Amino acid sequence: LVTKMPKSNNSRGKNSKKGVQKFQLAGSSPRNFGIGNAIQPQKDLTRFVKWPVYIRKQRQKRVLMKRLKVPPPIAQFNEAIDSHTAHVLFKFLENYQPESRAEKKQRLREAAKDEASEPSKKPVVVKYGLNHVTGLIESKKARLVIIAHDVDPIEL
Repeated sequence: LVTKMPKSNNSRGKNSKKGVQKFQLAGSSPRNFGIGNAIQPQKDLTRFVKWPVYIRKQRQKRVLMKRLKVPPPIAQFNEAIDSHTAHVLFKFLENYQPESRAEKKQRLREAAKDEASEPSKKPVVVKYGLNHVTGLIESKKARLVIIAHDVDPIEL
């Protein structure tokens, strides 16, 4: 087979030849992807991957949340508070920070010295931990409950 080569882009050079013929032993034909023939090009298989359980669950949850009507008491936990309110809240909670081991040791030493007078009371502090807070809510002792926005409150 003899075919004509396309014109080159370099028309200024002295070696530019018009219509140069190139000899091909075999003519080009479309590839055959049948059994035993050409290998198929790689496809994007991400849709068929077996994804980890946590990824499947979060995707299914997102679909459910779009399709279902969520009651307002539960829907309020889906968005975080604004930065100003968060700043004010953290300032407030600093006053009720749990005491460190050194502070507790100091308080107990002073209480031991003043044993004749009434024993010192524990300072009022923030309670934390899922089981502890759940118990306080059930016994109706919790006054203010703060939940991180990425926690699933239904599990509480």
